[in-house]
Amino acid sequence: MTQSTPTTTEKTEPETISETDAPKNVPSDDADTTTENESDSIATGSPSTPAPDRRGLLLRLALTRVLPAALLILTTVAAVVFGWKDRNHNEVDRATTEAAAAARHYAVALTTIDADRIDESFAAIRDGATGEFADMYTRSSDQLKPLLLQARSKSVGHVVDSGVRSASEDRVVVLLFVDAEISNTSAPEPGTDRSRLAITMRKVGDRWLAEKVDVA
Repeated sequence: MTQSTPTTTEKTEPETISETDAPKNVPSDDADTTTENESDSIATGSPSTPAPDRRGLLLRLALTRVLPAALLILTTVAAVVFGWKDRNHNEVDRATTEAAAAARHYAVALTTIDADRIDESFAAIRDGATGEFADMYTRSSDQLKPLLLQARSKSVGHVVDSGVRSASEDRVVVLLFVDAEISNTSAPEPGTDRSRLAITMRKVGDRWLAEKVDVA
């Protein structure tokens, strides 16, 4: 008989893995994807975390601070310009009124002559003149005086109407319609002489004087 050999069965102990040998936690693909998405969101400023609009903020700050100052400057400039124009307009109006009154007074002096007071008449005419007309009248009065004395001339003038042709702050041209009642040895009965004068009045100091006289 054959003797059977007993079979020895070895028990295999399960392998024990130590904590040091265990693999470390490795982020899954999903975790990687989430991290990348968060990074992209921060970098690109996705709708979930909007980045502030710096240009818009700067523009608003500029408008808030600069615009009121600019408006103030524009308002000040406009006030100065319009104020100057208004002042200039008022100055011209005043010049027109004063010069027109002086021209009317001078036209009466110019057309009023009395041989009995010839020096007084000439003095009034010279006193109200300046520049070109003053020089011309001074030269001609010496020749005119003996003629007026010889003819015993007398003239009384008055302004019928007047108006301003042009005006500035220091020069005004005045048109005047003047009637003068004239008598002399040849015509004892007074006759009316009508003249249309253009007198240029110029501001000299605080007075308006006749610079030029034209028979229009």
